[in-house]
Amino acid sequence: MRTTRRSLLRATALGGMAAAFSGCERVTSQITGFLGEALPERVGVPSGKSIDPDFHLLSRAAFGPRPGDLERLKQMGRQAWLEEQLHPDSINDTACDLRAERFESLYFSAGDAYEFRKPVLRNEITRHAVLKAVYSRRQLFEVMVEFWGDHLNIDLEKGDCIYLKPSDDRDVIRKHALGNFHDLIRASATSPAMLVYLDGKSNKVRKGTQDKPNENYARELMELHTMGVHNGYTQRDVSEAARCLSGWTFDATRTFALNRGDAYFRPDWHDDGPKTILGTSIAAGGGQKDLESLVEIVCAHPSTARFIATKLCRRFVSPDPPESAIKEAADAFTSGRGDIKTVLRCILNSEDFDSSRGLILKRPFKFVVSALRATGADTHADFGLTEALHRMGHGLFQYPTPDGYPDQELPWMGTLMWRWNFAIALANNNQPGVQIKLSPLLKALGAHRPIDAGRLFGHFTGRTPTTAEFEAIAQSNALLLASKEERDSSETRAAQAVGLILASPAFQRC
Repeated sequence: MRTTRRSLLRATALGGMAAAFSGCERVTSQITGFLGEALPERVGVPSGKSIDPDFHLLSRAAFGPRPGDLERLKQMGRQAWLEEQLHPDSINDTACDLRAERFESLYFSAGDAYEFRKPVLRNEITRHAVLKAVYSRRQLFEVMVEFWGDHLNIDLEKGDCIYLKPSDDRDVIRKHALGNFHDLIRASATSPAMLVYLDGKSNKVRKGTQDKPNENYARELMELHTMGVHNGYTQRDVSEAARCLSGWTFDATRTFALNRGDAYFRPDWHDDGPKTILGTSIAAGGGQKDLESLVEIVCAHPSTARFIATKLCRRFVSPDPPESAIKEAADAFTSGRGDIKTVLRCILNSEDFDSSRGLILKRPFKFVVSALRATGADTHADFGLTEALHRMGHGLFQYPTPDGYPDQELPWMGTLMWRWNFAIALANNNQPGVQIKLSPLLKALGAHRPIDAGRLFGHFTGRTPTTAEFEAIAQSNALLLASKEERDSSETRAAQAVGLILASPAFQRC
């Protein structure tokens, strides 16, 4: 799935031109406009009292629609769109790559990334994630990248993780985001970043000593990554799992290694005796294959199917998903032997998904990205934008505990003021690092003469406003008009209406 710099240069002549001007963001913005990012001349607007079902799909299986996305989905049909998204390699993403794939540190192995300063690494991986979410046409893929990044959370600020997370994001999360869950967990278990973050690199049991295996990663593997808390495993299972994992380590100082960024196995650190995990025996002498056996045992356990299904349903269906949705998704996980696409097809085609419109509070990252997409914003995710995410409590790759940023609403309720500030600043072109062209957007929506708050509301929320919502926008604009000269009122009232809609409860949820 990774786009290398060399393949990117071969993609198109325009791509080569952008690379030549890699230091000029203005040129990149112009070229990506030619490649399909430009605002359409006309944009349809949903007009029903309830959220349009196709808009709902784009709000959950994507980071919200960009102008023109809803029309394209309706022309393709829901199933065709979903299958296209489930096969992201078939989607030309050159325009996004020109913005997002120019950060040099993202291409280095874990060991070689030590050549970069920490602020550079932090800046580039964060900007890359934001730009991919905002501009990629492979939207479901990016949604799942965010999901698995939380599920297999690694905090940049612990130890050397800041040097190791870029390769983990590339070779673990992005490589397997729409692949097989077993492969994802196997890759994560031997990721240098995960070995450092959860202390696996110091998991050693030397013969003839009283060494005990480090159980930190083994516990999180069962508790957070596969089976869920207290879902059928015991302390003995954790201890036996730690024995299976002993010997895997990472050392960035391996001067003579072919690739000093690889995790590797030390047989002299491994407990090679017989083991029993969740009632399944592993014979002695397995060596590094013990890790493979462990991964298969925990991934195939029924508790894992239900735990992963529940988390996916919370992300895509509702904060408290119905039992029917969880059971169907768990059955799909089991029948597909962990195939992520199979589970997503099940969830996104279910009646429970369709009936859950507007129930999920957007986390700050999704709120910001969906606002940028809905306004057709031009950004290169500079400091002003990433700082806004920090103020909302959602600094990327910086959650301190292994469970990742929460899906529950309560932890995010304290961020609403910062969201409102961002909404107003964005609509008035006062958000640092972002530019929107409001007049062309209003014209494309047919909402410019006079300012049509109903069409604006429909574009951003997927439905017509209620009487109370419409009156709130009208009252705000009436107050504004009374305090401004007529020559300033049209553009200012439009920005005021857009800011209010972006700050409204209707846009905060999806």
